[in-house]
Amino acid sequence: MNGIHDMGGMHGMGPIECEQNEPVFHARWEARVYALTRAVRFVDDWNLDASRHAIELLPPADYLRMSYYEKWLVRAEARAGKLAADSAKSKRPLTADMVPAMIAKGSSARRDVSISPAFAAGQRVRARTMNPPGHTRLPRYARGKLGTIVRDYGVFVFPDTRAHFQGDKPQHVYSVRFDARELWGSQANPRDGVYVDLWEDYLEPA
Repeated sequence: MNGIHDMGGMHGMGPIECEQNEPVFHARWEARVYALTRAVRFVDDWNLDASRHAIELLPPADYLRMSYYEKWLVRAEARAGKLAADSAKSKRPLTADMVPAMIAKGSSARRDVSISPAFAAGQRVRARTMNPPGHTRLPRYARGKLGTIVRDYGVFVFPDTRAHFQGDKPQHVYSVRFDARELWGSQANPRDGVYVDLWEDYLEPA
């Protein structure tokens, strides 16, 4: 979907402020929100892409106002600290002794399946012109632009379907280089480029 969260290439948003020696969490509540989010993904049918889409649905003013972890509090259950009235009970419990193994295992989006790639390194491609109403990882500034495949990362789940619980739809993900002038016009430095990781469904042969 198109929204304020897709800020790449936008003007007037001010400088990027880098905090020196930035801590992992600025306050204990941020650590708690992180832990709750990880726990929800373990006990319920929830995933990273669904979480990202939930944040995309925030009103623009709230999105710009909120800090990083405040945006993670978009789920009513997380804000209230209790189950929503219409929520089903968790399918499986998460106990303290299970946490170390859960963190160590992680939740990789890579899939070990044999799928032939549609593109190869060095091939010219065009990012599709698309404006999906749901979740997507194809940034607006790259849509319709020409680029070159640099690397094939392998097969991963497709965020656009997984965010809406429509299946993994595994496919190849590529690093695609776009010349800066292709993206930003003649005022950009001709030696510059932007590398964007893009799923196969986002691309078409040039």
